[in-house]
Amino acid sequence: MEWIHSGIQSWVDSPDRWWILVGFGGQLVFGARFLVQWLVSEKKQESVIPLPFWYLSLGGGAILFFYALHIRDPVFIMGQGTGLFIYTRNLVLISRRRRQGTGDNTGTA
Repeated sequence: MEWIHSGIQSWVDSPDRWWILVGFGGQLVFGARFLVQWLVSEKKQESVIPLPFWYLSLGGGAILFFYALHIRDPVFIMGQGTGLFIYTRNLVLISRRRRQGTGDNTGTA
């Protein structure tokens, strides 16, 4: 049990503990997109990508991108940075389609 206590204590004493919480928070937001997509697809009885999926992707991806910058991980930075571009582009395309009156309410691409 001592190893558990020392592990928790080292985490509490760590100056990066808040960044670790940020990283876990970003992963939680990013992962929630799959739950949203699954629930909406089950409700419609077909595979759809609802608009909140893209907002959760963008929000969670942005948090994870800043976390990756903090830990200076080039692979993580590249992956999240690329994703941010894609999520933003999809939101722009959905917005454009809705303004033209040809989109539905789910944001399905």
